[in-house]
Amino acid sequence: MYSSTRERNQKLIESHAYLVKKIAHHIKARLPASVQIDDLIQVGLMGLMDAGKHYDPSQGAQFDTYATIRIRGAILDEVRKADWIPKSVHKRSRNLAQAIHQIEAKTGRDAKDNEVAQELGVSLEEYYHILAESSSARFLHLEDLEADDIGSLGVLEDTQNNLLDKIIDEEKKALLKQEILKLPERERLVMSLYYNSEMNLKEIGRILGISESRVSQLLSQAQHRLKSRLAA
Repeated sequence: MYSSTRERNQKLIESHAYLVKKIAHHIKARLPASVQIDDLIQVGLMGLMDAGKHYDPSQGAQFDTYATIRIRGAILDEVRKADWIPKSVHKRSRNLAQAIHQIEAKTGRDAKDNEVAQELGVSLEEYYHILAESSSARFLHLEDLEADDIGSLGVLEDTQNNLLDKIIDEEKKALLKQEILKLPERERLVMSLYYNSEMNLKEIGRILGISESRVSQLLSQAQHRLKSRLAA
């Protein structure tokens, strides 16, 4: 019995190895050049093996869904541990989100690029540089909000604390979805293609007819806009 279970899990791992590369490349597109894709793939493979080891089909979740959560979680945990984002980047990211909040609170509409740059006291070119620089930091926080709740797959015990965490998490997700629908159309489209369709920046740029760097700017701007609106 044990042997057959182990063989089944091994087959699941081998047949889903493609998920590791797909997820690693998807995440790598938003990280600094210093982060090596091979390192992400190696960590992702460990996440896949962990998924094979703990997967329980009786819980009702498909293996590819469960494996995706484990792989993504393993890679993101490793990236966070590396702590490669300087404090100055976090500070500029906070200032940017605050500037967007102040403008939108004042005008009652979406803040424009030139308005945010003016609020920050920088040129439009420098504003785009700040967007690119801080995109990775914002990306990690948004991934936390977007990640599927592993507890809903029966992995966690239904303790009172976990139930409370799930309720809070569902409220955050609902609020996030609500605010995403209010984003400017192009930012909303870029986010949908990146997070829902899991396209990389190059593919999105090809569809929209814009450069890869412009896609990155729009994605980062959408994330900062969301942060400013969710701050309350």
